[in-house]
Amino acid sequence: MIGVIRAEFAKVITTRFWWILLIILIGYVAFTAAILAAAFGGSLPGSASNASQLPSDQLPPLIYSVASTIGYVFPLILGTLAVTGEFRHQTLTPTFLATPRRGQVMIAKLLTMASFGALYGVAALIGSVAPGAAILAMGDNGTGLGDEEIWLMFARTILAMALWAVIGVAVGTVIPNQVAAIVVVIAFTQFVEPILRTIAAFVEWAAELGKFLPGAAGDALVGASIFSALGMSSGPSGMLEWWQGGLVLLALAVVAAVIGYATSWRKDVT
Repeated sequence: MIGVIRAEFAKVITTRFWWILLIILIGYVAFTAAILAAAFGGSLPGSASNASQLPSDQLPPLIYSVASTIGYVFPLILGTLAVTGEFRHQTLTPTFLATPRRGQVMIAKLLTMASFGALYGVAALIGSVAPGAAILAMGDNGTGLGDEEIWLMFARTILAMALWAVIGVAVGTVIPNQVAAIVVVIAFTQFVEPILRTIAAFVEWAAELGKFLPGAAGDALVGASIFSALGMSSGPSGMLEWWQGGLVLLALAVVAAVIGYATSWRKDVT
């Protein structure tokens, strides 16, 4: 098993896409966190009204949670590419010849991508905390970095990003065509789910269902979200409990992985 995991790590680190996505993730999160910190922290001209809308103790988790709220798509894409790239270039053929137990290969890939997802989580937190805390401090706001709850949120963010990478692997096994898989991931995360979450915030019968959307579950696991600050969380109680959000993401990953294993993973690659 250790040898299979090493091989999976080698497949990732010998390519460029993982660190290109990582750099884009850090830049995207840092830019967004800086803008939100300046807007809600009162550092921008005319932003005092925005700052007054949120209690000062809610500002740090709102800013720092950007790491997962907008950054989760990157480990999701990474996990998807890690599988669909193998189908596209048929590198699964020598892998399955060397390791005929295909279930073992899938488990190794899931563990490997969970590790990279956690790495992306750490990088995304650096991208959100560094500029966010600095700008909040400039606006005479507390950074919350001495608060135990903030650090627990950081740990849950890393866990959430690891789960998103695992979900990406599962999506790639269900939809082995690389172009189709990426189109589905981007369309759902950037268009379909935001629309559904917006509808769920205003339609009473859809509110409870909206809590179980993947992105909403991820926000619940982290414990904070720009969606909740803007009043776009579903239901009267806002979000699920953090552990419930984690179970929803885990269940999604397991179900998709089982479906993918039963279909494309067990078929002939060439």
